[in-house]
Amino acid sequence: MTKSNYSKILNIILWIAQGLLAATLVWAGFTKLFTPESLPFPWVKDSPTLVPLTGIIDLLGGVGILLPALLRIQPRLIIWAAYGILALMITASIFHIARGEAKDIGFNIFMGLLALFVAWGRQAFAKSKF
Repeated sequence: MTKSNYSKILNIILWIAQGLLAATLVWAGFTKLFTPESLPFPWVKDSPTLVPLTGIIDLLGGVGILLPALLRIQPRLIIWAAYGILALMITASIFHIARGEAKDIGFNIFMGLLALFVAWGRQAFAKSKF
């Protein structure tokens, strides 16, 4: 496989990862902001002031991971958004562990790893390694 083909495949995989992150975070953000009562998580009822705050953060992450690339305006912001999502997922994992919900952090770990992959991949493209 040539370097060009590898670059194209990696770029497609990164776009898929960014789309998955964006769709999940935008959905979560809208749900937390507009229909929090529909969420099945115990922490939503226990921490009602935290719900809209995390909804806004989710929306910002979902928009930030995709919009700069789509608009081709400051695409390096994608890297910062990916690191922000990683920080959000680490914080969410710590929050759940502190509440005794360690069994529920698998999704947070997956999303964090996906964000880390996007940060790595987009950084590599920015440095023209591919």
